[in-house]
Amino acid sequence: MLRHGQSQWNLENRFTGWSDVDLTAQGIVQAREAGGILNQESCRFDIVYTSVLRRAIETLWLVLKETDLMWIPVVRSWRLNERHYGTLQGLKKQTTTEQYGIEQVNLWRRSYTTIPPPLADDDGRHPRFDPRYAQYDPRYLPVSESLCDTLARLLPLWQDHVALDLCSGKNVLIVAHGNSLRALVKMLESVSDDDIAHVESPMAIPIVYTLSQDLKIIDKVVLGEKRP
Repeated sequence: MLRHGQSQWNLENRFTGWSDVDLTAQGIVQAREAGGILNQESCRFDIVYTSVLRRAIETLWLVLKETDLMWIPVVRSWRLNERHYGTLQGLKKQTTTEQYGIEQVNLWRRSYTTIPPPLADDDGRHPRFDPRYAQYDPRYLPVSESLCDTLARLLPLWQDHVALDLCSGKNVLIVAHGNSLRALVKMLESVSDDDIAHVESPMAIPIVYTLSQDLKIIDKVVLGEKRP
């Protein structure tokens, strides 16, 4: 699994969520470096899963180019999108902390079950106004999520597609986001609701899991040095 490279709103320290922002120049370099690391380690994949947000897709393109795997199947799914941060999306984290206090902001960011303030139905940021979600019933599109909600949203994709690919012997690459990957880590590693608050998804650092036939972890390797 791989988190995307630095985005513009990562650089500006904003809550991003489902907002669609580009990689920075540094993020592009990070993605290429991640692909180079995977290539050096002779990591080969049969299929890739990613979100429908450009920062993950751009990262994926660069990784596939570096690994000479641009021809393999790619599945894009909203279920791998970043956690939806509701009305916090677009706000600078420092400004939000000054307004609501650090304890409240830490709850929104790190609690497994706390949900940020949701978007109103007529908010222009509501997913129902975005054409990439037009095929879905707006009632089932998130307007704010906890990490618990993110995992629940992600599970059908895992159970119905990713797990089946893994059980059939395929090597799978997942390129996604900090919180969607944290949700996967929680499930794979059976991390407790309290301990998941301390788990980070390193930016553009490949993490390789070797799984048994029943999808239990045999080995876990973090590739490359952690960047500042």
